[in-house]
Amino acid sequence: MKKIPGKKITPKPPKFNLMWIWAIMILGFFGLQLLFSSDSGDKITYREFESKMLIPGDVEELVAYKENELVEVEVYIKKDKLKDEKYEDVAPSENVLMLSPNVGPQYKFTEASAEILEQKLEASKEKMGEGAEVIDVQYKDRSNPWTGWFVSFLLPIVIIIAIWMFLMRRMSGGAGGGGGALFNIGKSKAQLFDRESQINITFSDVAGLEEAKQEVMEIVDFLKKPEKYTELGGKIPKGALLIGPPGTGKTLLAKAVAGEAKVPFFSISGSDFVEMFVGVGASRVRDLFKQAKEKAPCIIFIDEIDAIGRARGRNSMMGGNDERENTLNQLLVEMDGFGTNVGVIILAATNRFDVLDKALLRPGRFDRQIAIDKPDLLGREQIFNVHLRPLRLEEEVDAKKLSAQTPGFAGAEIANVCNEAALIAARKNKMAINMQDFQDAIDRVIGGLEKKNKIISPDEKKIVAYHEAGHAIAGWFLEHADPLVKVSIVPRGVAALGYAQYLPREQFLYTTEQLLDSMCMTMGGRVAEDITFGRVSTGAQNDLERITKLAYAMTTVYGMNHKVGNVSFRDSESDSQLQKPYSDQTAEMIDEEVRVLISTVYERTKNLLLEKQEGLIEVAEKLLEKEILFQSDLEEILGKRPFGKSTTYDEYVHGVPQTDLEIPTAPKESSTMLPEEKKKNTEEDKEE
Repeated sequence: MKKIPGKKITPKPPKFNLMWIWAIMILGFFGLQLLFSSDSGDKITYREFESKMLIPGDVEELVAYKENELVEVEVYIKKDKLKDEKYEDVAPSENVLMLSPNVGPQYKFTEASAEILEQKLEASKEKMGEGAEVIDVQYKDRSNPWTGWFVSFLLPIVIIIAIWMFLMRRMSGGAGGGGGALFNIGKSKAQLFDRESQINITFSDVAGLEEAKQEVMEIVDFLKKPEKYTELGGKIPKGALLIGPPGTGKTLLAKAVAGEAKVPFFSISGSDFVEMFVGVGASRVRDLFKQAKEKAPCIIFIDEIDAIGRARGRNSMMGGNDERENTLNQLLVEMDGFGTNVGVIILAATNRFDVLDKALLRPGRFDRQIAIDKPDLLGREQIFNVHLRPLRLEEEVDAKKLSAQTPGFAGAEIANVCNEAALIAARKNKMAINMQDFQDAIDRVIGGLEKKNKIISPDEKKIVAYHEAGHAIAGWFLEHADPLVKVSIVPRGVAALGYAQYLPREQFLYTTEQLLDSMCMTMGGRVAEDITFGRVSTGAQNDLERITKLAYAMTTVYGMNHKVGNVSFRDSESDSQLQKPYSDQTAEMIDEEVRVLISTVYERTKNLLLEKQEGLIEVAEKLLEKEILFQSDLEEILGKRPFGKSTTYDEYVHGVPQTDLEIPTAPKESSTMLPEEKKKNTEEDKEE
């Protein structure tokens, strides 16, 4: 079926502040008045003109205008002479001189005729003597008085009105009259998608969200076949709220609803309701629902609803009026108030569900809360299939393997991996994208840009090698640690001088033993530096942050400490981070237990690395030689991992049972080729 091309949407113009507009208009008015107005000059007699100005040589120009038989003469004084005290009454200010240098005339006098004026000027020349500056008279015709009135009064007003109309058209996007935006500021900014501007995205373009797709597809089915549900006495849900982390496809799912619904679809962001003027947000909510009622049945999609849906009463400023709360109150009334909205379904999305107002979440407003989490193995495979569709691939590229190598990736990150793989292949002038390009792209997304040319001193490089070898040894000989895939001392990203990759099992519950092994593996870098060099560096800063955070979580959140007890001090409904729900004595006990736990983990890791110190040295020296080690390299040095537990990758891709584990190996002749086993949960050890 041929898809209808989407309607081109004009980008929104920038917003203007009305106060600036008024300021520009007022300044422009006074500026034009100053620019076009002229001083008529003080009236004097010819004798005063001759004695005070002409003979002393202060006159710059004489301009004469004939009016019937009389002649009116305008006198312009030299600018440097205007500073004298005798001209202080007619001297303009310095600002006026800067804006309009041709200021004047300062004086004027009248003579009976042009002949008499010439005779008096000749007599004045004789009094001035030889060598005096001769001032000639310029005769001009007096312009039409209506022209002067137009230039000095009407023209500034016309220019101000033109500027006003231009700014108003910019604010309103060029639509409507000159004051359209001023009167339409309370109108909704929602974009309407209908048959003429249909979106090309359908449910087939959304992968990995099968349960969520089924929920929203049912909403679309409500609008297409309402009698199917109303005949049984059911009611169409009023709203559905999409909840999930960033990048999981909430907005994409809403676009698919717009493409499939075949009914008017209003799309607006939560921030579009927020304005500096009081009452504008509530007015836009009313106008949005008014338009929706006129086009019912229809769907309203509010993206990032937390911009206006935050819980009321939090962070209020001294009891003042909160425009955001007024907007939320109006939204609550429109969704489920005294009036009814028949045929209008609200679809909203947010990644901050915890800050939303409880009144907004209750049934009757959002009857359905659809959780959209990060995809699992099957979901990632489906998402890879969608993004691999437009790419030119080699036959070896397998979406199943890629999905197993990217645990924890969201849909946006998978799209980024596919795009990075295409860019890497193009950079290498390849005709098609292979698995190596995808594995390089996964490394690029996880660890950052590879910086092989970064200058590192030999001493620092040796510290990094032993640090990463400590992680590798600890993870290799701990039963519950994630199996290592790759360890590298090639700098990546901003400050990561080395990193190790692991391939964890996809699980949701962790035991105390698993968390302790994970802490030991993370502590391996710091312990390796200590037992090898007898001193430590700042390279373990990121490791210590994670260990400390996990230790406090085990003690205060998960109830995994015998002395503190089976208690959890985390209040998921509280928004305050300053109050502690326990006494000072309990706080001291928690701090002490965390220190004891971390010290125990340190000693356990130290005993393990001292026992395997020969392997630690061999792995570190091998890292200094090759810079990158794979599972096959560690098997040569340390032997097979003593715990025969298969990873999710092995079970999903190879179908290997847990008892018959065969760890895939990487080619030994190439230290730069990445193995097929990758992971999302990367250990990035930062040297600061």
